[in-house]
Amino acid sequence: MRNGGIGQDAAVTNAHYPGSTRSRPIFRAIGPAAVALLLAACGHDNVRPGPPGDPHAGRHWPVVAPADPAVANAVVIRALSLVGTPYRYGGNTPEGGFDCSGLVNYVYHDMLELRLPRTSRQLSEYQGPRIAPERLAASDLVFFGSGGNVTHVGIYVGEGRFVHAPSSGGTVRLDRLDGHYWRDHYSGSRRILR
Repeated sequence: MRNGGIGQDAAVTNAHYPGSTRSRPIFRAIGPAAVALLLAACGHDNVRPGPPGDPHAGRHWPVVAPADPAVANAVVIRALSLVGTPYRYGGNTPEGGFDCSGLVNYVYHDMLELRLPRTSRQLSEYQGPRIAPERLAASDLVFFGSGGNVTHVGIYVGEGRFVHAPSSGGTVRLDRLDGHYWRDHYSGSRRILR
């Protein structure tokens, strides 16, 4: 980990992950004001809702505590901070833009100095357990595709939402797994952090 460790205090940990007893200092990598702004943004309507009358739009997503909540939160906060960055095929930096796997690689390398496979297909085959949708925890990777082929990846941030770089001409954004397209093309998830 960088900057002397990434952490958070026990009150924040218990609020987001009930039952966790870890106690750490507040994020050093990101200022407290930036953390508050990013967390506040999670509750706004920047998330694309499901279509009107979509029975899955109100699905309950259980809160599953990651093995290390502080590290998972660091990944989530960094991913959220990149919302709005332009999409660019093959892109892997905030300055040059991101494609889906470039975003995942950048976030995990920037926060944890972890090198991951480059493509969404390779990421779906990477070490770590596959996770059922009801067991998703913050920082898990979610995959999409069709016909058994994985073609897209995002980072799960909680409450049925994920950050991803979806398409040419677009930007990194926050979407719901229950959205019509994403629900129909969901192909699994994998836990990178243990």
